[in-house]
Amino acid sequence: MFSLEMECEPERRDLLIAELWEQGSAGVSELDGGRLRAFFEDSADRDLLQARYPDAMWRAEAPLDWVQSSRDLLQPMAVGARFFLVPEWRNDPAPPGRLRIVVNPGMAFGTGVHETTQLCLEALEDYLEPGMTVLDVGTGSGILAEAAGLLGAGRVFACDVDPDSIAIARLRLRASFLGSADAVRSGIADLAVANISPEAIIQLAPDLQRSLRSGGVLLASGFEGREVDAVRAALAPVTEIRRKGNWALAVTRRS
Repeated sequence: MFSLEMECEPERRDLLIAELWEQGSAGVSELDGGRLRAFFEDSADRDLLQARYPDAMWRAEAPLDWVQSSRDLLQPMAVGARFFLVPEWRNDPAPPGRLRIVVNPGMAFGTGVHETTQLCLEALEDYLEPGMTVLDVGTGSGILAEAAGLLGAGRVFACDVDPDSIAIARLRLRASFLGSADAVRSGIADLAVANISPEAIIQLAPDLQRSLRSGGVLLASGFEGREVDAVRAALAPVTEIRRKGNWALAVTRRS
């Protein structure tokens, strides 16, 4: 067995972890300083990995059960007041009063571990009212769209331009799937949630706001605290900023 250690920008951490799982990693550990260590069996295609991650540091590893070790790091977790996130290999029931969501770190972005996903789940609890039509832009694994359904959304639209994400989300969602945000009909949603990059939020701001009905609410996350001002300017007027660790979520309402 061998491992690759590599640097990772905070905003790409979950995406890179998902990519490493797709490349056949037997486990991924998060190190200090924003670095990741991915473990591979000796049978893995080293030439392909070297080409994909040319700056990674290689190291031979002891023959341990890295799959189990990696799984042990991801435990069931309570998020907000209502949700209970459980890795797919666990059968832990949800505590009374909580809604159970199964997560898989090998899937598209959206395991619930990341602070931005938690911010979005907590904001959905506060802003989603039963019967609302919800739009999830950049649905990834579909965790936020599923959460909206569990909270009583009347209809959910899941939007993503990545075919793999759509395929993964379809496994868990009974939702209407859309492609890019500019294809979304104006005024379709009472509430929209977008856990994407700050660049994408700024670029898609007109379409995100256009998708809302009068009085509709947008929950936008995926950016760090230092990027709040740029996001605020694109989404104005912003009515609330929430923070968790270095990450933030902006709330805006269409007048």
